[in-house]
Amino acid sequence: MTRRFRGFRPTRRGLLAGGGAALAGLTLLPRGSLAEEEKRLNFYNWDTYIGEDTLADFNKASGIEVKMDLFADNDELFAKLKEGNPGYDLIVPTNDYVERMITANMLVPLDHSKIPNISNLSKQFQEAEFDPGRKYSLPYMWGTVGIGYRISKVEGTPDSWGAIYDSDKYAGKISMLSDGQTVIGMALKYLGYSLNSTDPAEIKQAEELLIAQKSRVKVFAPDNGQDLLASGEVDLAQEWNGDILQVMAEDDDVGYSVPKEGGLLWQDCLCIPTGAPHPQNAHAFLNFLLDAEAGAEIADFIQYATPNEAARKLLSDEYNNNPAIFPSEDAVAKGEAQLYLGEDRIRMIDEAWTRIKAS
Repeated sequence: MTRRFRGFRPTRRGLLAGGGAALAGLTLLPRGSLAEEEKRLNFYNWDTYIGEDTLADFNKASGIEVKMDLFADNDELFAKLKEGNPGYDLIVPTNDYVERMITANMLVPLDHSKIPNISNLSKQFQEAEFDPGRKYSLPYMWGTVGIGYRISKVEGTPDSWGAIYDSDKYAGKISMLSDGQTVIGMALKYLGYSLNSTDPAEIKQAEELLIAQKSRVKVFAPDNGQDLLASGEVDLAQEWNGDILQVMAEDDDVGYSVPKEGGLLWQDCLCIPTGAPHPQNAHAFLNFLLDAEAGAEIADFIQYATPNEAARKLLSDEYNNNPAIFPSEDAVAKGEAQLYLGEDRIRMIDEAWTRIKAS
């Protein structure tokens, strides 16, 4: 079937307002519990990152009740599970955190024989540099970080990171992400380096660029750059593509560009954490999420790029041909995935980010 394009959805990486931080309370199970697996599943996911009926449909098909808690970012997810799994069965870390969690023995190998819908994945997603052989992870959604912009306020297409990092033209009308790894990584791309650089001199150069530019930035936005763009408070917003797409669906004066220097290619993954109390149910749910019909429902609702080739065949041309969802081959070729390069590199970036924020 062909599905229609849906309009605005809340941010995929946004924080919930007030106390509604979870859709359902998680019943914690004792670590190491050997109780027989029950018809339950505890899912730890990003905000608004599931289909409207996905959980109910899975429950109807399997009899398994899914309770979903939400995390705001990868750091929160990592910290929550670092000291021991409090009872989650399936989680959705981004690619570099998948690698970090593998290194820390926080994930268990997947049994591919229990996930036949792996065959629905596009060939390019059946292997991953950060998880060879897809031993611990399977792809859920993917996308880019680029520049959202107010078409009527910007001269042409902002096709370089220089519009944000090295220009007075839009001073006071720029928002940037509040994630130091990404902000510094994109500065490194603009300077001609890898966003995964471990060279202290290159990272220092990026730090100095950001300190010099800081007075021109309205805000390092905690994932609401798209809202600032929608309200007219900024004309340029460094953001996740899906968040800008939500504004584009409501406002024809908003565009999205992946700069010519290349951007961040991210991939959110489905993983079973060490100590999961319901690993068999987790495999069943993982297989359900990779089903063509279920995958199409999810992608249609949240409007992010699905790696599920079978699901894409059920979706409209408006979805499949949207460059804000699926970047050009050139953008993909110039983009990079963020890699886990050890705790020393993370500390180096965190320390640079601390100095940038304090400047």
